[in-house]
Amino acid sequence: MDPVFRALADPTRRALLDELFALDGQTLVALTARHEMTRIAVAKHLKILEEAGLVVTRRRGREKLHYLNTVPIRQVHDRWVSKYAEAWAAGLADLKRELESPMEKVFEIYIRTTPERLWDAITDPATRQKYHFGASVDSDWTAGSTYRLGHPAAERPLMEGENLEVEPPRKLVQTMRAHWGPEAERAGTSRVTWEIVPVGDSCRLTVIHDQLPQDAPSELYGGWPMILSGLKTWLETGQMLTTPGSLMYQDQR
Repeated sequence: MDPVFRALADPTRRALLDELFALDGQTLVALTARHEMTRIAVAKHLKILEEAGLVVTRRRGREKLHYLNTVPIRQVHDRWVSKYAEAWAAGLADLKRELESPMEKVFEIYIRTTPERLWDAITDPATRQKYHFGASVDSDWTAGSTYRLGHPAAERPLMEGENLEVEPPRKLVQTMRAHWGPEAERAGTSRVTWEIVPVGDSCRLTVIHDQLPQDAPSELYGGWPMILSGLKTWLETGQMLTTPGSLMYQDQR
């Protein structure tokens, strides 16, 4: 059985995911307090969720924090659900999942590629268009430089910011200011960190979108699962995602 389906089959594990959806970045102690289970039992369930990629952990000082990773769920949606659903239904499902904004969102995905090729896909304008809703990125990719994400159908940049740390092919830290809509623009400046770690013949890509205001709209961070799924698909198959959501903005060229 697929590890994602195995993980989701247990009601306790689904409840843990619901807890992280409601409040991301929780410790084992906090999660245990909400269930009539021992800390060891909850830890075992979290381990299964981690192995399935549904939960990502990060250390902050002496604490180990658990974050919901929606990328595998997005992939299940793209493979099994979107082919039977209309574009508006997929949009409503996305909106329902992302009703509240946490201070930090963490997304993780494994891609069969090299760090150098993955870095190029993130920074190359032509490749970025293949998976980032038809938008391309422009920068000289040096620390302290600026970048802009633009679309042929847009009169102004969709997104822009500063490259805070540039360490090819392992790490890229950027500020982010979105301009594609009034709600996103009112959210101000947030931060996006791309971390690339080689694992065998593949790479683990972690995208951390933090410094988000509590009232940040879901459109500010809700597209990451589809963007990363599109990146994986392009690098591994040379094909573009053809789900309704992935083509929504590409069709506006």
